[in-house]
Amino acid sequence: MPRGDKSAYTDKQKRQAEHIEEGYKKRGVPAKEAERRAWATENKVSHGGRKSGSGRGKAEDHAPMVKGGKKGSAAVSHATRVEAGKKAARTRKARAR
Repeated sequence: MPRGDKSAYTDKQKRQAEHIEEGYKKRGVPAKEAERRAWATENKVSHGGRKSGSGRGKAEDHAPMVKGGKKGSAAVSHATRVEAGKKAARTRKARAR
């Protein structure tokens, strides 16, 4: 089996990799790089291709698929956080009555 051959993957894994690739392309990643990243992500999620034998299965880890879309608290400005805190205080005060 030559390097890069995808025959050892299930249809579900291929579909997932294709979907992940589309997401990368939407974000402006070049097609070849998007495909490479998609398969790397799928390998991380499903621990590689189809495996035979009893007890060889591992649970899928979907964290890598979610990881790229999250924004940390540093992405939100200080002023926005302050305003959110003030609004929360006003809401708590109003509802306490």
